[in-house]
Amino acid sequence: MRRLLALGRREAPRTALAALAGVALALAFPPTGLWPLSLVAVAAFSLLTRGRSARQGAWLGLAFGWPFFIVLLKWLHVVGWDVVVGLAFLQGLFLALLGAVLAVTSRLPVWPLWGACLWVCEEFLRDRLPFGGFPWGRLAFANTGSPFTPLAALGGAPLVTFAVALTGTLLAATALMAWRLRAEAARTARTYGTGLAALLAAAAVMAAGYAVPVPTKAADNVRIAVVQGNVQQPGMDFLGRPMKILNNHVKATLDLAERVKQGKEQKPDLVIWPENASDLDPFKWPEAGDRIDKAVKAIGVPVLVGALVDHPTKKGYVENQGIVWDPKKGAGATYTKQHPVPFGEYVPFRDQLSKVITRLQRVPRDFYPGDHTGVLQTGPARLGDVICFEVAYDEIPRDTVNDGARALVVQTNNATYGNTGQPEQQLVMSKLRAVEHGRAVVTAAPSGISAVVAPDGTIQQRTEEFTQDVITSDLPLRDEITLADRVGAAPEWVIAIVGVLSCAAAWILGRRRRDGRPAQPAPGTQDAPNPQNAGKKQVAGEQEQTRGTGQTRTTTRQQERQARPEGHEQ
Repeated sequence: MRRLLALGRREAPRTALAALAGVALALAFPPTGLWPLSLVAVAAFSLLTRGRSARQGAWLGLAFGWPFFIVLLKWLHVVGWDVVVGLAFLQGLFLALLGAVLAVTSRLPVWPLWGACLWVCEEFLRDRLPFGGFPWGRLAFANTGSPFTPLAALGGAPLVTFAVALTGTLLAATALMAWRLRAEAARTARTYGTGLAALLAAAAVMAAGYAVPVPTKAADNVRIAVVQGNVQQPGMDFLGRPMKILNNHVKATLDLAERVKQGKEQKPDLVIWPENASDLDPFKWPEAGDRIDKAVKAIGVPVLVGALVDHPTKKGYVENQGIVWDPKKGAGATYTKQHPVPFGEYVPFRDQLSKVITRLQRVPRDFYPGDHTGVLQTGPARLGDVICFEVAYDEIPRDTVNDGARALVVQTNNATYGNTGQPEQQLVMSKLRAVEHGRAVVTAAPSGISAVVAPDGTIQQRTEEFTQDVITSDLPLRDEITLADRVGAAPEWVIAIVGVLSCAAAWILGRRRRDGRPAQPAPGTQDAPNPQNAGKKQVAGEQEQTRGTGQTRTTTRQQERQARPEGHEQ
């Protein structure tokens, strides 16, 4: 602890700058949504960690990551500010690791490239660990309306993150060269050239997205209606009394059916309800099933219903399902959420943790995960159902599209986090997935934000929060898949492996230096001359010369003593 405090005092100015950079990165995400700040934050973090030790880099990474996640995840304050601070700290540890490896690889040639790879590597780990990972806060999700967005059609979210990080690190290299030009007495053509090359490379990476075609042509269309029934109250107790939310969605659907009957609205081909639209198991509670059946028969088309259903064989478990409810056949095909949220939909180590953290008792039953993708034939459309936070994980939407989904539906329930910015953060994920997979994406939420996103990532329609509303739209259906769907996770693995190899190279070069063997830098990669560094080298040389002179004098005296006869010691 004493060493940690001493490190904090020595690094105080850099620590403050790192914290400011972390806050800037958080502001790049919705609801603020200033995506250029993601480039500024990456560049600042790269400069702050450059040339530092691994320990110093880790400290700066934590100083950067902890404030970043506190601001980004402040919507969790409805559960408790201790949850915000605690989860932010755990996620900040990944940024601490990133800071350490950025520091050690900053001495390598072409260091901006390795830094960008390490950003992808950090997200690779954070998306998977622990308990299936937590992908919130990826650089790609801050750039769903930027020049980098079209790159998602080539390599998914990891390629977007790589491009954003590479642009930021190249801007850092440009700033470093500019600083050296300002400080040097004699400006060299090589320094000018290096700085200009880094700036041009950054511009080229940013412009690359404009060259990527984003396919949007529809094979055909289907008329949909998205029902947002609203909830009784926001927050942890949004459910209110039983069947209140279900009745809200039934009422909104009955009103839609009446408008269709009167000729005021075109009849849809299918209707989409959100996650948890039925707050009671319709198979266990007949009154819930009857209400759904009444609404479906009134509109006369299939309805995708979100409901919580008791597990048929495992007592005490519940399933989060999307159910295709037909006006003639009743309940049909279902999709069960594959990735329940830890501590939200299930409690790891429940018996041990619930005794210590009594708040976890508010999750009375664990959700049981599904084992297949959500491709459902809903009337005339083959839709891919993705439930809530699953839209943040790359593999679930990708597998759903590759299994034949012609459009994606994100059934979600953000009522707990209404008016906190969380629904906006989740909505931009739908925008990125639309471009990544070349599919229209429908987001359906009981309290908002419900929206229809076109295959090019533009929001066609959206609702306001905590209002009862119905969106009707012609939804484009597509069969062609993107390059990102074909290559799958390969780009992420390749980039992450390159990042790991750069760390190995830095470790090998570091051992050579410690062993006294000079590491041979690549031609043209030495740092530009710096008067301050030159002064330090001169002082070090003088000290070495002084030590050498003193050693020579000592050796001479010893030789003289040995040459004198005994008894003549003076």
